[in-house]
Amino acid sequence: MKELILKVADEGDFFEIQADFAKNIITGFVRIEGATVGVVANQPMVLAGCLDIDSSRKAARFVRFCDAFEIPILTFVDVPGFLPGTGQEYGGVIKHGAKLLFAYGEATVPKVTVLTRKTYGGAYVVMASKHLRGDFNYAWPTAEVAVMGAKGAVEILYRSEQGDREKIAQRVKDYEDRFANPFVAAERGFIDEVIMPHSTRRRVARAFASLRGKKLQNPWKKHDNIPL
Repeated sequence: MKELILKVADEGDFFEIQADFAKNIITGFVRIEGATVGVVANQPMVLAGCLDIDSSRKAARFVRFCDAFEIPILTFVDVPGFLPGTGQEYGGVIKHGAKLLFAYGEATVPKVTVLTRKTYGGAYVVMASKHLRGDFNYAWPTAEVAVMGAKGAVEILYRSEQGDREKIAQRVKDYEDRFANPFVAAERGFIDEVIMPHSTRRRVARAFASLRGKKLQNPWKKHDNIPL
């Protein structure tokens, strides 16, 4: 993921924030065509890129920082879901995950998102999706936008056929053909365009240029009520 960020940044320069904390998410700053941009990216080389309590808090704090200082946000998504386990549940993973959802939903700065690989379930929604007022959502052809992975989904949907390996293998293949791509999501308007990886920098730069004059105001209130 860091290689991708360096390829998108001006002069391959990336200033990372909190590099040693919650390494399954990357936060930092780059310049794109001379303008400062905040970057949030899942790191699939740590915990497979899952969101957990620490990474949700780290990313939420960073998104709110960018929004406070009018810094546009670029999000790279490769997330298989929230980290499972009783430890996370006892620690309140839903509440902390909601902080990231809240931060992205509330942010009024330009938000551009690139889906690179796995984008499953609620964790996909939390990562600056169209549902959270993302301005531009691009996907690579390798993106898999679905509720969950093919194997897990087939085990639930076709539990009665578990004994027949050939049938299950066919079900997995059918599920992958149908959902393990970004085109169903694009049909429904959740993705603006499917782009080739080599054109990522150009398309992201063009998106931010078109959003330079973005004006968006949240409804007036004394203060918001973030899930603390």
